[in-house]
Amino acid sequence: MQLRFRSLLTWVLAALVVTLNAQGVTKETVPGVTNFTRVETTIACAGATTPAAVAGIKKMGYASIINLRQASEAGADVEGEAAAAKAASINYIHLPFNAASPDPAVVDAFLKAVTAPANQPAFVHCASANRAAAMWMIKRIQVDKWDADRAGAEAAALGLTSPALKTFALDYVQAHKQ
Repeated sequence: MQLRFRSLLTWVLAALVVTLNAQGVTKETVPGVTNFTRVETTIACAGATTPAAVAGIKKMGYASIINLRQASEAGADVEGEAAAAKAASINYIHLPFNAASPDPAVVDAFLKAVTAPANQPAFVHCASANRAAAMWMIKRIQVDKWDADRAGAEAAALGLTSPALKTFALDYVQAHKQ
């Protein structure tokens, strides 16, 4: 009986932690942006973003766009997005990140870009929000010193669904302990 109570209590506490961690995460509909999810006023993670959406992202108060898509991806318009960012006077950082063969050097560049004061708050996107959420998870653990469960819960709320990307994120953090 006591073991069953402990199991139930553990489950309830875990559910509460996930709920509390995800409270600052809101999903919104933004024209030209797939899977837009905001974490308070700190960051937004999203999927595919059209150049036409860039001016709206600037109006929402974002100082930078960090694009994780590879130029070779179907529907990616890296040049068009860069031109739209320049026209809207928003910092644009292109860090092509291959989910099938993730490069830790791209994570290093992402951490430098997302923590730079001139780039905050940042709008981070890929095609679906999976890579963006994985990168944010790494930032939460590595820079903000969150534990993996809390960062993972927030990343899931932001769009991290790939077990392989989650494993990569955790392996990156383990290999780069500070």
